[in-house]
Order: sequence, then structure tokens, then C-alpha cells
Amino acid sequence: MNNEYLFYDDEDPEDDDFYPEDADGVFERSEFADPGGNSSLRASSRNNPRNRPCPTCGKSNRLTPADVKRGYQCDECADRDEGVGFCF
Repeated sequence: MNNEYLFYDDEDPEDDDFYPEDADGVFERSEFADPGGNSSLRASSRNNPRNRPCPTCGKSNRLTPADVKRGYQCDECADRDEGVGFCF
């Protein structure tokens, strides 16, 4: 892997498999369900269907296998835990 593709706080380029490169060596950002948005969830596809329940709330079809692999929860639960949209 070319070191110009290291990310901040990244001392181990071997763990960058979740930043897939296209044929030109450019990282593909469209892997996200909402690129540029508030969500870290991955986009659903034929190979990565949104068919897994959220481990926090248990609602079905909230996560993809890639999300589960990363230990994510659904956007609704993440927003609640992070205080997004709530007044204190």
C-alpha cells in the first residue's frame, strides 16, 4: 500500500481494507449509505444487504453485514446515544 493513502491517526496501513481503492488507487467513498452525511453505515447492495437487526434496539433490517462486522448500531440508536436532535 502506498503511504500517501494513510489516514490520520493511522499507524497500521494493513487495517485499511475497509477503505477500498478503485483501479486508480483512489479510495471509494460511495461505500457509505449517506456519503457526506451523519451516518457511518455502509451502503446496501446485493453483496451487502441491509438484512441484520440492530444490536441495541433489535429492529430488523437495520444493518448490513459490513456494519455488523464493525460493531455498529442503527442510525436511530447512534443519534440517540450521541444526543443528535435532542435538547438538553
